[in-house]
Amino acid sequence: MLIHRERRIFGIIGRSGSGKTHLISHLIPFFCKKGLRVSTIKHTHHGVDMDTPGKDTFQHREKGAVEVMLATPARWFLQHQSTCPPTLGELIQAMQPVDLILVEGFHEHVPACMEVWRPVTGKEPLYPHMSGIKAIATDSPTLHESLQEKVVFPMTDVESIAHYIQEHAFLWTSAD
Repeated sequence: MLIHRERRIFGIIGRSGSGKTHLISHLIPFFCKKGLRVSTIKHTHHGVDMDTPGKDTFQHREKGAVEVMLATPARWFLQHQSTCPPTLGELIQAMQPVDLILVEGFHEHVPACMEVWRPVTGKEPLYPHMSGIKAIATDSPTLHESLQEKVVFPMTDVESIAHYIQEHAFLWTSAD
């Protein structure tokens, strides 16, 4: 029997140091106050290891375990070894159903996304080269006048950004 799951996802993308995590950390409490259950997926190109050499779970993984779960009274962690990078769909499928999943990164794979861009970073924006970016959160006072095909928000206007995300989040449907 196939079970169809629907999840609403929205991507927050931008260059390193642009303020993506900062914006998401303000959006999460806003959505929670509205009664929404929110999860996040953070993509990174850097190697990160949540395990510590010498600890039991590290030894389990080092000896060949495909998955190692660590459970505490307050939370649990699942580490999954794989031979290739996971797809966004696989990661979404592994998560509990919630009202909204905010995805930081995965810009090639999220159909609905907003770029966080700040000129102070000295890095070029992504929006001129990526048609999937429909909105921009920025601290640039002049960007608002120069863009007519994109929706532009001040980075500090969390309420307006949150409303935009709720209206434009992509409905991700999958079958189990």
